Amino acid sequence: MYIEVEDVSIKYRQKGKEFQALDHVSLSVEKGEFVCLLGSSGCGKTTLLHAVAGFAKTTEGQVTIGGKRVEGSDMRHVMIFQNYGLLPWRTVQKNVELGLESKKMPKQQRGEIAERYLDMVGLANFKNHHPHQLSGGMQQRVAIARALAVKPEILFMDEPFGALDAITRMKLQDDVRRLSTEEKKTILFVAHDIEEAVILADRVVVMTPNPGRIKSIVNIRLGHMRDRTSDEFIMARDKIFEIFHMKTERAVEYYI
Repeated sequence: MYIEVEDVSIKYRQKGKEFQALDHVSLSVEKGEFVCLLGSSGCGKTTLLHAVAGFAKTTEGQVTIGGKRVEGSDMRHVMIFQNYGLLPWRTVQKNVELGLESKKMPKQQRGEIAERYLDMVGLANFKNHHPHQLSGGMQQRVAIARALAVKPEILFMDEPFGALDAITRMKLQDDVRRLSTEEKKTILFVAHDIEEAVILADRVVVMTPNPGRIKSIVNIRLGHMRDRTSDEFIMARDKIFEIFHMKTERAVEYYI
């Protein structure tokens, strides 16, 4: 396996008390796989994402990527947050070029790569605009283009569509699913919406809170093109909803 989370626990101290965010979590992710971490607030899904990305230290257990222990962030792995993180004084194209500049890439090559990915996310005609001139959904597209431009091995996405309206969110979900297929990226995505997880993921990791544990792993076999109105999609969505209300003593794997 490409990513291995091995018996990971994470504890914090808050206001003089110990808080356990994750409790003996184990998970394997294959290269090129799209995995969604799904659960209610406080289930530890973001903590788990940050542990794999190298932003959070484990109290017990370890995380490895490609056989190497994760001990900090890595430039080959990119995080996309909910707040876009665009620089307001730079144009859309210059925002996409930001990571390429750190690689000391020549100006012409940077421009060509930025334009390619802006075209891929449907923003080629907005390359000279500034972030404040774009809608929230368009800004998130710029953030995705910027992430893809540096050709990361892994994309970490922390509820990136949470602040968007429903229609924009659905459009971006479809776009990310398409891009993940085209780019064949390994993606670990934090979600709190069941339909979002089913539309995006190859596997959905259902987590429970207090402390954060894996309740079940659901394999989604709906193919690359997914229809929210199909019987298969609705069955998968309803099964995950059912899993949330099941009482289980150990993690169970399902195939849908």
